[in-house]
Amino acid sequence: MYLNKLFNLNGKVAAVTGAGGHLCGEMVKAYARVGCKVAILDLRLEKAKKIEKEINEEGFMDTISLEIDVSDKSNFESVLNKIVDKLGNIDIFINGAGINGSTPFIDITEKEWDSIMNSQIKGTFFGCQVIGEHMLKNGKGSIINISSASAGPPLSKAFTYSVAKAGIKNLTQNLAREWGTKGVRVNAIRPGFFPTDWNLKNFIDDKRKKEILGHTPMNRFGNPDELTGAILWLSSDASGFVTGSEVSVDGGFSCMTI
Repeated sequence: MYLNKLFNLNGKVAAVTGAGGHLCGEMVKAYARVGCKVAILDLRLEKAKKIEKEINEEGFMDTISLEIDVSDKSNFESVLNKIVDKLGNIDIFINGAGINGSTPFIDITEKEWDSIMNSQIKGTFFGCQVIGEHMLKNGKGSIINISSASAGPPLSKAFTYSVAKAGIKNLTQNLAREWGTKGVRVNAIRPGFFPTDWNLKNFIDDKRKKEILGHTPMNRFGNPDELTGAILWLSSDASGFVTGSEVSVDGGFSCMTI
């Protein structure tokens, strides 16, 4: 069938950092459901194991859970070797790990700044460097980074996070240009608002919720499974001529002014 051939990912190996989390956990489940072997990578191994258990209970057993600190390049080198040993070459890689902070700008400490930047931009840098080199040796691969509605223009309250996401967008475009003839595509998705419990507690009070939804043509938050169509497309041959793109999945947030 034409559609199956176009989007076929059966037997591919997909690795996702931050895969124990709200959004990336759903992404790695989607990869398993379409026939991929999956590597579930997270700083907290117990969170990765929980997602792996849920995937296995659905009948998908080609899985591996690994602990990773994305701010440490040697961690990427270690998990790469373990993934290759168990699952084979990595075909698809999502840089999904990262934290946020809501501290007022004047009060942001160097420690908080560094922790957010390390998890976001440094983690994406190391992921692209280590897994990208692996893909370049194989002459193929799809890397998907996580940008944000905050990448520009920046959202209020998320100062460090916004700087990091702007950097991730720029890095994505730079690598797409660098690797365009080498078989490795590098894109980013730009999620709108898919709030976690932490977001709702620290960022989104009733006033802010009203402002967000008033700026979102679809007038609602996104559900995690609404990101999966974009990542499956960017992972497949259906997007074979797509690189350096930032794909918005935001209910229209980025197209609104007043």
